[in-house]
Formats: sequence, C-alpha cells, structure tokens
Amino acid sequence: MFRYYKLIEVRFSDLDTLGHVNNARYLTYMEQARIGYFHHLGLWWPRVTPETGLILADVQVTFRKPILLEHRVKIGVHIPRLGNKSFPMRYRLEDADSNDLFAIGETVQVCYDYRAQQTIPIPESWRQVIATFEYLAEAAQPSSQP
Repeated sequence: MFRYYKLIEVRFSDLDTLGHVNNARYLTYMEQARIGYFHHLGLWWPRVTPETGLILADVQVTFRKPILLEHRVKIGVHIPRLGNKSFPMRYRLEDADSNDLFAIGETVQVCYDYRAQQTIPIPESWRQVIATFEYLAEAAQPSSQP
C-alpha cells in the first residue's frame, strides 16, 4: 500500500525528558514525509502556483511504540482516495531496520486558493499524478467524498 517512504533522522532535540521522541514530533515527522511525497511527485514545492496550495484540516495519530534516539525512522505515505476538494493521507512510522511499528496516522488536506481565500477543487494535474502513482481507479473523476 505504501509506495513512498521518507527516512527521518531522530535528533537529540526531538527527545523529551523520558528519553523518547516527544509525541508532538510525530506530527513534524509526518509533515516532513508529506512534503517529501509531494516533492517526489513533482507537485508542490512549496505550492503548485503562488496562489494555490494545501491546508491541513485534520490530524490523527495512534502511538504504538516509543521512538528512541538510536532508531532510524522511515515513514510510509499513501493517499487512498481523492475527493473533490480534499483527500486523506495515511502514514506508517516504522523502524527502518526492523520494520517495527511506532505509529500510524492520517491527515486530511484541503486544496486552497490563497488569493481568493477559499477552497478549490483538487487541480487536475495533481489528480492525474496522484491517481497514477497510487494506482487509483479515479484518475480523471473526482470522488463524491469531500
């Protein structure tokens, strides 16, 4: 299911007083993987156009196992479907050496026109590239889901 992975280096400053990665850093790791995914697909660096980009609408993380300083973390990113203006992204945070699961997560992104200050449909260029990369059947058709 995950065709894209981003390797994340755990930094000493990521640790809390208990010696494991602070839970807030998981969101930063997911953000790094999300930006890496779009950069890998050539879609968004930092935005498709100066006025069009994404807004993060929702975040969910389920923690399974603590990440320690010595761990090498890889994060899988997957888009399971495309809505009209939004889409979910799923994440799998794993140990790069053992594949042990640290956490899973999901975010919802909404396409946004910064000049008009309003949501917009997913650009057709994004839809085509994501659908092709993810093997989605909806390549040319927006989903009925938001």
